[in-house]
Amino acid sequence: MRQRLSSEPDRYRGRRRVPTPPRSRYAAVVTTAFVGAGIVALGANALPDAKSVSPSVLDELKQASITSQDVAARADGADTATRDGRAEAKASTEQDVWLLPLHGYDFKSPYGMRWGKLHTGIDLVAPEGTPYVAIHDGTVTKAGWFGGYGYAVIVQHSDGSEAIYGHSSAISVKEGQQVKAGDQLGLVGSTGHAYGPHLHLEIHVNGQPLDPVPWLGDRGVDIKLQVEAIYGDVAAS
Repeated sequence: MRQRLSSEPDRYRGRRRVPTPPRSRYAAVVTTAFVGAGIVALGANALPDAKSVSPSVLDELKQASITSQDVAARADGADTATRDGRAEAKASTEQDVWLLPLHGYDFKSPYGMRWGKLHTGIDLVAPEGTPYVAIHDGTVTKAGWFGGYGYAVIVQHSDGSEAIYGHSSAISVKEGQQVKAGDQLGLVGSTGHAYGPHLHLEIHVNGQPLDPVPWLGDRGVDIKLQVEAIYGDVAAS
């Protein structure tokens, strides 16, 4: 009877002293530390290790990164397109330049019948040795003696038209040379069939001479008033 009474308190006390396993407390501490570290890392904009992040979070991070790269690429592409557009516009504008062949001249002998023959150009009287320039971009197809024109320069433009500059005292270019509007071609003279120092200017389209006055006027150049538009589209605006 005494043995049974003395053994019951021992079993009771044993059940009361069952402790919480140390492993559970350690896991709780580790889990708390991991969550805290994750919050700090995300707050610092650090990209977590793929092994410690769920697939859904990784997908969101990847998508955000791709979107940022796409936006940057599109912005860079738009900037490049803008620069290219400006370059093309500049190149196009430069090709539209039409100028007077020289300044300070007297307009003489217009296009038309003279002494029973067609005068196929216009004469711009200026002192001998005055430099004259290309009225438009083109290629020099003739630079030398040219019959009644004396020493002459012919420039073919990109639209197929040609400008003939006659009676030069000297020539500054050679055949095959590319010239821009405003480049010097030669000096005013009186070589060939000329009555005195002047520049004879002709315009040919499809091999036929045209009156240079209205033709140049359509391109912003008033050769009688010695007025030139910087760009050919000014006259049309």
